[in-house]
Amino acid sequence: MSDAKEISRRKLLNQISIAGVGMATVVVSVPIVAYLLSPFIKGEKRVWQDVGAVSDFEINKTVQVNLQDPSPLPWAGETALTSAWLRRGTSGFIAFSVHCTHLGCPVNWNQGGQLFLCPCHGGVFTANGDPAGGPPQRPLQRHHVRVNGDRVEIKPVPLRVKVV
Repeated sequence: MSDAKEISRRKLLNQISIAGVGMATVVVSVPIVAYLLSPFIKGEKRVWQDVGAVSDFEINKTVQVNLQDPSPLPWAGETALTSAWLRRGTSGFIAFSVHCTHLGCPVNWNQGGQLFLCPCHGGVFTANGDPAGGPPQRPLQRHHVRVNGDRVEIKPVPLRVKVV
């Protein structure tokens, strides 16, 4: 009779242990799954950002304009500020990301050479954002641009970097 009580007690403790491990697995996995699925559930919050009056931008000149990062972290603070390269052509505006498509380093505009230069790894882009030298293989990302009344607005695109 004592054997029957030992076996049932052993089964009870075994089931309690399995239930505890199962609960611990759920508690640990829920935040991980939520983190992995958050981009699909939450979606991007991208809005049009005013960067200045149309008259502020000269034709055939590329200038840097300041923006809010399109996908900042809640605690980002000042690092949520970014910029874009905006060019006014004869047929409208084009906005390029300031980030190199190689590893996301900031690119500089060289007015004399009409080139975007990445000082970190020697990336070179043409005035149209196409790669012209160095490791980048993809063109600079473009942001959406529109003229709303007499104001120029940009809807930034989040940075996508592909390491090759």
